[in-house]
Amino acid sequence: MTDQFVNIHTHRPTGRGIELRTAGIHPWNADKEDVSTIVPLLGDVQAVGETGLDFVHGADRETQLAAFRAQLALARERRLPVVLHCVRAFEPVMRELDACRPRAAIFHGFIGSPEQARRAVLKGYYLSFGLRAFASPKTLESLRETPLSQLFLETDDSDVPIEEIYARAAKVKGVTPEELQRATLENYGRIFTTGPQGQDKAAGTPPLPAR
Repeated sequence: MTDQFVNIHTHRPTGRGIELRTAGIHPWNADKEDVSTIVPLLGDVQAVGETGLDFVHGADRETQLAAFRAQLALARERRLPVVLHCVRAFEPVMRELDACRPRAAIFHGFIGSPEQARRAVLKGYYLSFGLRAFASPKTLESLRETPLSQLFLETDDSDVPIEEIYARAAKVKGVTPEELQRATLENYGRIFTTGPQGQDKAAGTPPLPAR
């Protein structure tokens, strides 16, 4: 068994396993930061994010949409995947993804319904689940239904070890933690091992400070 755990989104990097390096403007900060500030960082990261839409908190919707579209355009131009923040905004996020078609899209901290999960999966997107998933029967069903080939796990801003997230998710999925590790490593390799110019972008270098 490998001791490598993919933690696709964390605000508390440990330097262990695989922790994604990203740069982006969070929708909460869409009225405070300019997208141009992330451009110099894009050569040193693996994805644009987290970016997206949050219709509960943050800037007004038009400001969020403008920042999201600009970051999707950057991701497409640089052939980078996107890590998505999506709160009460599933339909608009899906429309923007359809319009842009980024290299890959990961819904981080997914807490949506099984129907939303199925729609995202049918589009080829990836779903990442964290601690909040285990508190919601609806999201647990989404986790059960998500194929291993489109699944990631994360700690986000919790201090729960990623190993525990894997153990709990494995019980929900009816598989072993080792099977989950293999699946997420394969998914990670499919998206991230080779960068847009062919360079190796595998994790192992320290993550940039969270933005």
